Amino acid sequence: MSDTERMAHRPWLLFDADDTLWDNNCFFEVAISEFFELAGVPPDGVEDARERLDRIEARNILRHGYGAANFGRNLIEHLESAKGRAASPAELARIGQIVGGVRDHPVEPYAGVQETLRALAGRNRLGLATKGEISEQRAKIERSGLAGHFEHVEYFPEKDARRYRLLVKELGASPGAVWMIGNSPKSDVNPALEAGLGAVLIPNRNTWSLELQAVPQDHPRFRLVRRFRDLLDLF
Repeated sequence: MSDTERMAHRPWLLFDADDTLWDNNCFFEVAISEFFELAGVPPDGVEDARERLDRIEARNILRHGYGAANFGRNLIEHLESAKGRAASPAELARIGQIVGGVRDHPVEPYAGVQETLRALAGRNRLGLATKGEISEQRAKIERSGLAGHFEHVEYFPEKDARRYRLLVKELGASPGAVWMIGNSPKSDVNPALEAGLGAVLIPNRNTWSLELQAVPQDHPRFRLVRRFRDLLDLF
């Protein structure tokens, strides 16, 4: 068998990026706390303020997608709705600083990620399937130092079964030979399973609340691992 034929028979492992390979949502949580301080939200009002922000974000994702710039729009909308007036220049400047901290945060791979990817690449084909604003995601991938591990990188506006099917076709693979690996039930597990892929959940306590869903209790192609390096026991 030629090297090309051997590569064609290797399974594809597709990895989510944010909060699977490195921290991401925790920086948004810090930013939200800073924003609530700017907005003058009292301690006993934080829960309600967060619920309002979640509703704004869930609605605006459909129009603007993800990323720091869209996050900033959501903060401004929340502030102006709560205050009943336009944001002041000083408030806009502070929100810009808060958003900059999210956009430019350090990207440090989790413990064991580098070594595990290196080992997995010896017997699998590795891809990255991330969603978000493309330039921001590209910058994070470069800052992470992990780009060289992946044969293919896909930037999704949203992760759903249709897009997973298109990606599998683009890879020239069959769904049965592809696994999606990530921390999000909503984006990485359930739509991948719907598309016929396998899915591995690596839970992360910092997973964004809008990414949480129930996962199947008995599905032949669903796996759960506690640590990234535990993938070596599966693949």
